[in-house]
Amino acid sequence: MQSILQKITDAKPSRVVIDSLSEIRLLARESLRYRRQVLALKHFFHERNCTVLMLDDRTSGAHDLQLHSIAHGVLLLERMARDYGVERRRLRMVKLRGSTFREGFHDYTIETGGLVVFPRLVAKEHTPPKARGFALSKIDALNTMWSNGLPWGSSTLITGPAGTGKSSLAVGYAFAAAERGEVAALFHFDETLAPLLERSAALGMDIEPHIESGKIIVRRVDPAEVSPGEFITEVCDAVEKRHAKIVVIDSLNGLLQSMAEERQLILQMHELCAFLNQRGVATFLVLAQAGILGPQMTPPIDLSYLTDNVLLLRYFEANGAVRKAISAVKKRSGAHEDTIREFRVSARGIEIGEPLTEFHGVLTGVPTYTGSSSTLERAMNDQPEPRQ
Repeated sequence: MQSILQKITDAKPSRVVIDSLSEIRLLARESLRYRRQVLALKHFFHERNCTVLMLDDRTSGAHDLQLHSIAHGVLLLERMARDYGVERRRLRMVKLRGSTFREGFHDYTIETGGLVVFPRLVAKEHTPPKARGFALSKIDALNTMWSNGLPWGSSTLITGPAGTGKSSLAVGYAFAAAERGEVAALFHFDETLAPLLERSAALGMDIEPHIESGKIIVRRVDPAEVSPGEFITEVCDAVEKRHAKIVVIDSLNGLLQSMAEERQLILQMHELCAFLNQRGVATFLVLAQAGILGPQMTPPIDLSYLTDNVLLLRYFEANGAVRKAISAVKKRSGAHEDTIREFRVSARGIEIGEPLTEFHGVLTGVPTYTGSSSTLERAMNDQPEPRQ
């Protein structure tokens, strides 16, 4: 202790790091003597314009919690091992005397140059005025289903079984925004860039030039390598620094894999959607349901009540063929079409047909056809021409 105090007296530093308190604890031997030594350090630095950081590896028992009353601030760092993927690191401000601070856990990473902290998002801290107008797709029938589009500052859940075209619909909104000169951000958990470019181009949406110009931001997210806090910070940066007007998260199933519990995902998405809505962003969340046909199809987590709009896609069987249906089941602000339409993703692009007025039970997957057989046969024979 005398050696430490003499060195500080001679150097007169503005910052001191004692690494670690466990060494002083071993030298002190007794807990009472150890506490007196730490208290003596506090009195020594009291009249010096010096910031002191004392590190503790917490190798001793819980009796060292009494040191919290001596320090002005207590910062707790944790490392959590997962069954697969990188370890998750998070920190929590336990105490900061005389000051307010953001409570809860905050994810952080150790990178070249130091620590990168991703503060927990609090939506109420961001309250700029909401944008006016509507986010439009290049598909007129889809805009009609939403009664002239989706309002800016709203979140839309696109849900349905795998392969129904959920991602293609979301990319279509991003492509339309880029064509208007706006910025869109795509965060993909399930697809790499090459298949995304190939599939989009085959549907008449060549997004590669817009990616090169910066109008479309594509981020491939690996749930095994990225913490939820880091991901949410990237989304916020795309909006605040790159001025993105469209945000697509594809899919929530991948984001769920990076969460320890479902409740955490619901709370995280509540704050994220609220933040994006307040910034006037049109958000599209893609969620795949388990199963293909039948009423037993269920999503891994229910987020329909958190989003402003819900777009439902379904498979259904008709005349020995598997077809797709689309319907707008929820729009929080304003009216929407309550019909069920046929939906096609083909070489001609994304097509939405007329309402399926002659079918009953489409959402169950096995509907009953009430029209004439000749009408159904003509509809089934209306196949698209292959793209050259």
